[in-house]
Amino acid sequence: MIKKLVISAFIMVLAGGIASAEISNEAKLQYNRGVDFYRMGQFEEAIGAFQQAIAIDANYIDAYYNLGVVYEQMDKDGDALNVFKQILIRKPTDYEAVYNAASLSHRLGQTENAKQYLSIIPQTSPVYVKAQQLAALMNTDIPTIQAEQKAKIEAEKPKIPQSSGSYGNLISPTGVTTDKDGNVYVASFSSNSITKITPDGARKIFVKSPKLNGPMSMVSDNAGNLYVANYNTDNIIKITPSGTITQVLGHVSKPYCLHLDNGLLFISSQGGNSVIRYKL
Repeated sequence: MIKKLVISAFIMVLAGGIASAEISNEAKLQYNRGVDFYRMGQFEEAIGAFQQAIAIDANYIDAYYNLGVVYEQMDKDGDALNVFKQILIRKPTDYEAVYNAASLSHRLGQTENAKQYLSIIPQTSPVYVKAQQLAALMNTDIPTIQAEQKAKIEAEKPKIPQSSGSYGNLISPTGVTTDKDGNVYVASFSSNSITKITPDGARKIFVKSPKLNGPMSMVSDNAGNLYVANYNTDNIIKITPSGTITQVLGHVSKPYCLHLDNGLLFISSQGGNSVIRYKL
């Protein structure tokens, strides 16, 4: 279904969630001409008008949507799909556009692409029922598709080589951990640095900072954050995937080993003859 005319500058654009007041009057004029042409069955002219609206404002979501609808009406499914992809670049949560992309992909015989689109439609979306019906045409359902997509992503992630071996030429290595992407991190006690080793063996200094002082044990969480026991400064630090360092816990006497379990960080305090349990 095509989107309606823009009657007022204060009407919200249905698909984009952008106030029409943010769209120029010239773009809205072309958009309205496109709607009028469509209603008169003049599809080529409607396409031209919607394209003009998009040329004036590259983020005019409703203009993209209507352009895709017209292409669909003309059985130009490939062109329509490309237009709906443009919406998803600008607004990935426009699930109506996601559904249309899935439906068009299915019609074009791109089954795996159709499933990928369907997998991101949440159950709370108004188009979920239609999405389930489309999934049924492919002899499946959305929960199954989502599970398959998750398994596919996990399978495609780079893995640490599943064989015996070693990483050489590391300076006084102490703590070692891995992340969800298959990278290995090795702490160097004497050089106050952490080396990152990718699954293919490439390595670089991930962090070298005055905030890193005598690093011992390390653990990684599901978000890719590292937690490091700073032996020489009696604290625990957190290092984000981008390398930002913050203190998590201070006044830990000679922290030595770390263990992370379901949001609980366990720290062996060599100087305090104790193990600390800390809720992250």
